[in-house]
Parts: sequence; C-alpha cells; structure tokens
Amino acid sequence: RRVVGDRHVHERHRRRSVRDREGAAARGLVAAQRGVADRERGTVALFITCLADLMRPATAFAAVRLLESAGFTVVIPEQQSCCGQPGYNNGDYRGARALAQRTIAQLEAYPHVVLPSGSCAGMLRHHYPALLEGEWQVRAQALAGRVYELTQFLREVADYTPQPVTLAGPVAYHDACAGLRELGIRREPRELLQAAGVEVRELAQRDVCCGFGGTFCAKMPEISAKMADDKLRDIEASGARDVVAGDIGCLLALAGRARRLNKDLRFRHIAEVLAGDMDDDGIGAPPRSGRGH
Repeated sequence: RRVVGDRHVHERHRRRSVRDREGAAARGLVAAQRGVADRERGTVALFITCLADLMRPATAFAAVRLLESAGFTVVIPEQQSCCGQPGYNNGDYRGARALAQRTIAQLEAYPHVVLPSGSCAGMLRHHYPALLEGEWQVRAQALAGRVYELTQFLREVADYTPQPVTLAGPVAYHDACAGLRELGIRREPRELLQAAGVEVRELAQRDVCCGFGGTFCAKMPEISAKMADDKLRDIEASGARDVVAGDIGCLLALAGRARRLNKDLRFRHIAEVLAGDMDDDGIGAPPRSGRGH
C-alpha cells in the first residue's frame, strides 16, 4: 500500500487524524513482515519519528526500501511513539523521561536501531543517557551504542552503494544541525548521493542553521524567518532547484517559507532521493491532480 504524506494543517484538523490513517499504515508494515525469515545481514528496528509518521510517511517507506536493499530485515515496533525531544527541549524532563523509558523498552532488544532523522537519533544516543539515572541510564547507554541516523548506518555499517537515480539537475544539500553537530554527519549523505550519480552543490554557509530548531521557530518566529530567508538565498545562489536534507523538520520549515516567498524550489528527504521515490513535487508542495502532499 502506498501512503501519500504532507497533509496541510487545515486538512489534518478537518479529516481523521493522519496518525490514525497514514501513520498506522506506516507502522502496519510490521504485519507484512511477519513470517519473513531474517535476511543474511540481520535485523534493523526502524524508529519512524513523529514527522515521518504524521507529515511524510513516504520517507519511512523509502527508508525501509533502502535498508532492505542493503540486505537487512526491517522491523517497525508497533508501539513506538515520540522520542520525547520536544518536551525535553522545553524543560518537561518528567514527561521526557517517561517517553525515553518507553522507547528504550521498545528498542533495546534489536541489534541496530535506525532513524531517518539526525535530531531524533541524537536524542536517543546522547540525551537519553544524560536524562536518565540508575538502571535506566545503564539501559540507555547500552542502546545508544546501537543507534544510527539512516545515512550513517548505510555508510558505516551496511557499506551500501545505492542504485543510480535520475534528477533533472544538481541538488543543494542542507546539513541539519543535530546530525552535523551531535552525530558528526557530513560526508555520509554526500557519498551516498554521489554514488547514486547525483551532483551535489555545496552551500556557501552550509554549517549555518536554517532557522527551524524545533520549537525555536515558534518561540522566535522573526529570527527564524530571517534565518530561513538567508538559507533560501544561499540555496538559490548554488544554482540547484532541488534541496535535500536528512531531517524532515528542516525541510518542512524551508519548504513553507519558500512557498510563502514564491521560490521555485523542491524539497526532498535524502531517503526518498536514494530510493528513487520522486514521483511528486516534494515536501510542502501544493496538491497536484487531487493528490495531497
């Protein structure tokens, strides 16, 4: 079953929740995987993340295809929920601890845990051990050593070479802050894109935040918008029309700002590009032919 993501906010309020409709379908991949023997390279637990679940299930499906192409059996724990990062970043440590313990209990049995987000992966790897104490801290530390962002896993563990993909032109790659600063991810996505035959244009200020920053964009919208405008100008100066990143939050924020400013840019998660899933106009694009994005 193919799931189409990127519902607009008013559609999410008007219709039955996306989590009930599309997120359940994404997690429902478990049913299709039951009874399938483990692949030769072992099992990977995919932590979908809230934004993939609610806003862009296509990213989760693309991640599944990539991991399976690399020779792994992909399991999606059915009871996974938010990793707790929004509460943690806003001082709700009690709520974050509860979610962290729930997540650890869901994932600690798996040899590898992969996330299509450097932000959420950084939360599991670095912030869970700092947030928890006692037995739960020990369990968090044990899990942290098996947590990977998607491109990091594909390069460092799977040694994966993607199939060639066809794009109309070069892409500008945006380094999301958490992946870059907390996990040290820079070369992995570029190596994967280049191996797939994609020309990557570097941004003049590639280490600068796009202005999203989770709840930062809601707390300080004027500063956030200025940072997004600067990033969009940098992207346009690169000559690329397609913008690729490893975190949906950055892509949603930049896509929304670009649409407000009538910028002719398309935004895609790297998993979708590497999987060749480019049959829509990208994240944040308006509906086309009756199809929601």
